[in-house]
Amino acid sequence: MFVSVLIAFVLYTLLGKISVSLLLLVNFFSLLVIYFALKKGEIYGACLGTICGLLQDSFSLSVFGVAGIAKTIIGFFAGYISGKINVTSVRRSFVFVFVLLCMELLIWAFLYSFIFSERVNTGGGLIFFQPLITAAVGSLAYRFLLKQNRSKM
Repeated sequence: MFVSVLIAFVLYTLLGKISVSLLLLVNFFSLLVIYFALKKGEIYGACLGTICGLLQDSFSLSVFGVAGIAKTIIGFFAGYISGKINVTSVRRSFVFVFVLLCMELLIWAFLYSFIFSERVNTGGGLIFFQPLITAAVGSLAYRFLLKQNRSKM
């Protein structure tokens, strides 16, 4: 897990160096939280969501903790819901991750606008594509990881 968080941190840093717009399109921290919540359960997902959310908040210049709260909630729900339904197919994992990321974006935007009493900076609307692109990347990565695990056995 520690290596995965470090990789997400490096990817987030590299994307920020390449283009700030890329940070609005792919959220590696959220993918990491959802993946480990699927594998380890809701408590693990919530704890990792707190850690990854605070790491993501450390990159921003806004209120510290907004992404932490959103990712904690998403990590818990990802682990809880995945224990009730099967999300291993590509279509189901895409829809599952997409819905969770939309929920995370709504929670984050609500908390941000509540604390600052101003509009959320959407980066020219790019942030609205984040759930779609991150879900596509995540479901393909999840499928790749499942194939790798099957080939090792």
